[in-house]
Amino acid sequence: MPHLTPDAPTPDQIRQATSTLADLAAYLRTHPPLTDALPLLAPLLDEDDGVPILLGNALRCTEHLVGQQAAFPPPDETRLILEAFREAAQEVTDWHVLHWDVQRLNAQNTGHTAPASGR
Repeated sequence: MPHLTPDAPTPDQIRQATSTLADLAAYLRTHPPLTDALPLLAPLLDEDDGVPILLGNALRCTEHLVGQQAAFPPPDETRLILEAFREAAQEVTDWHVLHWDVQRLNAQNTGHTAPASGR
């Protein structure tokens, strides 16, 4: 039986989160006005707790979990899996810089100056 902590999300909650992302993608494919889309993108790409940061953290935690529970020394296949999770975590986290682009787009649409870019 799997060990679930009180704070562990359920598979259904994870499916709901991915379903919400799919709904957002479907909505964006309808070419809504940018002024309607940007408020949806801002929390998605937030520099502190947006999807790139959260997904990167989840991938890093998964890599750590697999590494802790793997045989020692880990077989080559397990080492490749660990490396894949580690690299994916870094790549997805790097996309957090898109929050600056959303801020600049917001500034362009409102006529305000955007904060200086972090990149």
